[in-house]
Amino acid sequence: MTSWELAGARVRPAPAGLVLALACAAQFMVVLDVSVVNVALPAIQSALGFGDAGLPWVAGAYTLAFAGFLLSGGRLADLRGAGRVFTAGIALFSVASLAGGLAADPGLLIAARAGQGLGAAVLAPATLTILTTRFPEGPRRTRALATWTAVSLAGGAAGNLVGGALADLFSWRAILLVNVPIGAVAIVLARRLPAGERRAGRLHLPGAASATAGLALLAYGLMQAGPRGWDDPVTAGALAASVALLAAFALVETRRAAVPLLPPRLLRLRAVSAGNAIMLLTGACFQVPMWYFLTLYMQDVLQLSALRTGLGFLPHTLLTMIVGLRVTPWLMRRLDDRTLIAAGALIAAGGFLWQSTATAASGYAGGVLGPAVLMSAGGGLLNTPLTTTVTSGVPAADAGAASGLMNTAKQAGGALGLAALTAATAGHGGTARALAGACGHAFLIMAVTLGAVAVLSLTLPARRDAA
Repeated sequence: MTSWELAGARVRPAPAGLVLALACAAQFMVVLDVSVVNVALPAIQSALGFGDAGLPWVAGAYTLAFAGFLLSGGRLADLRGAGRVFTAGIALFSVASLAGGLAADPGLLIAARAGQGLGAAVLAPATLTILTTRFPEGPRRTRALATWTAVSLAGGAAGNLVGGALADLFSWRAILLVNVPIGAVAIVLARRLPAGERRAGRLHLPGAASATAGLALLAYGLMQAGPRGWDDPVTAGALAASVALLAAFALVETRRAAVPLLPPRLLRLRAVSAGNAIMLLTGACFQVPMWYFLTLYMQDVLQLSALRTGLGFLPHTLLTMIVGLRVTPWLMRRLDDRTLIAAGALIAAGGFLWQSTATAASGYAGGVLGPAVLMSAGGGLLNTPLTTTVTSGVPAADAGAASGLMNTAKQAGGALGLAALTAATAGHGGTARALAGACGHAFLIMAVTLGAVAVLSLTLPARRDAA
């Protein structure tokens, strides 16, 4: 019995087009809200009276809650049905967006952003689980995952454009409130999805708590390393506690959990274990860090407005979608996935290396547009085969766990990558020249990381779509 069957009788599947549209629309919202507040942070700081130390948590609260609860959200889709979990995630995300848009003080906004992240952690694995259980392995699944992946990548870039436009034309509050009507429509349409099969077992709460707290403390410790130093008691204590909690997670999951969040049999699949290690490293480049440092460069070095900064990301969005939707699926029928992942990583590394040389005198064309061609082409080339690889060969009963693990690797990579890069570039601010140097240092580290991804891709099993 699959998640598209219920109570022993086959449920007529929803139209494939509707399934794909709902999954992609929800995933777009989730990824959009990772970066949508970046260009509006100055306005938020002025309106609500954020201090310099508290402002990063407007973005960080979402990212940490999202990354920390993804394993739980993925396993919940296996136990309670992807359709039910999808609807619950949309509802939670929409309510938290409403609360954030109406927030009157910093604490309420940060709490609402954490609520959004929790809703996103429930929702994102459900979108991927719905696709992998609705579309069988092969070209049809590849096309569906190519669309889902392209939308995911474009959402990160579009967040800056949408955020800049809404902040300039209306208010920073519109950035959050716009999710409410979209979420309401998605909830109505989601009623056409089969609820999915309920399976025996309950979510393992000790494992969920230790994984969430461990990831959150790891990111917090890395974020504190920049301003406080690695030997500061707060930094060291957070990092030590994170290691202890993640070790406890591994122990209770393998020895005491009747229904583990992360079934050990999944990690015995080389595509899953090696693929998610690669996903973590690519997330440390293509998720939050890339958008954060590009925003910093365009706004603080090139002195572009929020709206012009958002428009500056349009080439990234369009090129990523063109390569991801039109070129990559065609190549996947002709080349091994490992070849495409390695080639994409090396092309993107060239773009990040070029971006690392940008100065205040480079202007938009030389400092953003040129590198964008390589960065976006490489990202569009590697992400679909990597997503396909880490979800191939997974039993239907573990589809949600595999989706949760993949999303966790990607989002944790983004959160930890941003924290580590922020720490590595701490103290380089001040003048436009100094800020350009800090951004350049961060992009150079990302280029080296993608070079490592190209090498690690050779450890993946061979895989190619049937013609």
